[in-house]
Amino acid sequence: MRMAQPGQGEVQDDVAEDGLAPPRRYFAWATVILGVTLAVLDGTIANVALPTIAQDFQADASVSIWIVNGYQLAIVMALLPLATLGEKIGYRRIYLWGIALFTVASVGCVMSTSLTSLTTARIVQGLGAAGLMSVNTAVLRYIVPQSRFGAALGFNALAVAAAATAGPAIAGFALAVLSWQWLFAINIPLGILTVALGWRSLPESDRSGRRFDSFAAVMSAVSIGLVITTIDSLGHDLPWYLVLLQAVACVVGFALLIRHERRVDRPMLPLDLFRIPIFSLSVAASISAFTAQILAFVSLPFAFQVAMGFPPAQVGLLMMPWPLALAVVAPLAGRLSDSRSPALLGTGGMVLLAVGLLLLGLLPADPGFWNIAWRMVLCGIGFGLFQTPNNRTMIGSAPKPRSGAASGVLGTARLTGQSIGAALVALLLAQLGIGGATWSLFLGAGFAALAGVLSILRVDHWQPPHPQAAGSSALR
Repeated sequence: MRMAQPGQGEVQDDVAEDGLAPPRRYFAWATVILGVTLAVLDGTIANVALPTIAQDFQADASVSIWIVNGYQLAIVMALLPLATLGEKIGYRRIYLWGIALFTVASVGCVMSTSLTSLTTARIVQGLGAAGLMSVNTAVLRYIVPQSRFGAALGFNALAVAAAATAGPAIAGFALAVLSWQWLFAINIPLGILTVALGWRSLPESDRSGRRFDSFAAVMSAVSIGLVITTIDSLGHDLPWYLVLLQAVACVVGFALLIRHERRVDRPMLPLDLFRIPIFSLSVAASISAFTAQILAFVSLPFAFQVAMGFPPAQVGLLMMPWPLALAVVAPLAGRLSDSRSPALLGTGGMVLLAVGLLLLGLLPADPGFWNIAWRMVLCGIGFGLFQTPNNRTMIGSAPKPRSGAASGVLGTARLTGQSIGAALVALLLAQLGIGGATWSLFLGAGFAALAGVLSILRVDHWQPPHPQAAGSSALR
């Protein structure tokens, strides 16, 4: 048992020192996997349903896209504030509140009678998703032993890849026989199940006694939100003065935030963690890798359907080998990262991804299915070798009480990379037409190579775990 530290205000009687004992560990782990699966499924399903929803509400596509954009923006703006709040009141509480809010907002989505009400419900849903995504890796650190943390992250990556693969197929089938409201109704029983499991199984965590910094929360949310909207504006060819205005506001916001955060011991924008070289390098590598991934994921459907002439039904099949290969490799990479250098695993993965993207960009005008499939598999293997070891390094290099801040940065890095990649594809397509899809793949190869360089720079910061120190961190 651990008593609360002065200023915490309550007793914590089940803080997990090095993971939970079975069978509670498995129920808690299932809660985390269910939560992240819900968030990923909801995102992919909503993307597929957009045209149907826009038609139902007789709305323009440019307006209906906010059903997706509002959800993503709410997540990225709330990640760091909620991760920091989790350090104060407990990751368990933030996770359960997040799932509960996500579930209630899903009811709002089902009952929406206008595009405005649906978009509002989706923004609230994004806030709920931010709750679970901001602390999911942090709470996992209290569920499994440190010696199995990499493997646990690998299985989480498997769940994400499986959800990303299954989401479009589930949405396509459901929309063929049901209304779009049923896509959001799926979340309700799964959300209730997740809350029930988590209520009984999720552990308490270390807590800080410091007050929640409201000014930093608002400034970080606004500044990070402006990063995303500025990048998105570049991709959508907005007037230059609007883009410049957003960029200036973003720089000013970050300047004020950093000035404020330098005065506190444990800042919301985790400047203390960025002073750890291996953490900073891992964050930069993550942004570069996810930029490369989204450059490919957004541009490939255009290349397959418009440039190569594949029908829409086959485009989905052509996209599947990548997440399937990722699902197979991620758990293995997670296990390897518990005993092998994540720097070497990540570098090798990014080399494979860069080669795979180059080969996809050099495809002939009329390639066969298998000619595409093995290249997609190569990319999936490469990304799988990088993602889990890199996530383990990011979380494991932070002090355990700062796991929430590290988890928030992990999610922010992923979403920032995805936003940069999507904006770059939009920019290239706008300037070069369908040829921009091919150049997106070449640019993605460049970002993958950059991620590989950043990854190998961490090699001197890792040491293999001592044989008599099971469960100790291998990161220095």
